[in-house]
Amino acid sequence: MLATFFITLATALSLLIVDLTVPGVNIATFPAALVAAFAIGLINSFVRPTLLQLSLPLNYLTLGLSSVAINGLCFWLAAVLVPGFSIHGLVAAIVGPIVLSFVNTFISKYLAERHPQLMAEAGHKAQINSSSDGGEKLVSSGK
Repeated sequence: MLATFFITLATALSLLIVDLTVPGVNIATFPAALVAAFAIGLINSFVRPTLLQLSLPLNYLTLGLSSVAINGLCFWLAAVLVPGFSIHGLVAAIVGPIVLSFVNTFISKYLAERHPQLMAEAGHKAQINSSSDGGEKLVSSGK
């Protein structure tokens, strides 16, 4: 439960950075960012896989570029559902999720290095190995 909270918090912080860096993405308040992070998680868990399955032939023909459009569509859907989160323009809908994924990856890796027990609780296999200089090194693999 605590790990889910930290993942949602990391996504909310990532959304605030997207708000600052991508013109056309607007988030009114931090609580709106938290709700948007939760909505993006739900949409990516339930809606996105169905859309990817339905667009598989198109994805094959476009060499994966339709996945970028589906990510933008899911990002836009979250903006429609969450008050205080808005997207203005096609470029913001396409670039926003790309920046979000980079920033979220950076924040998640930082949290994984600082608090490996959280990532292990979240379902990631994490183990700490001792290095030769007496320090500890996190070795992590995804789900």
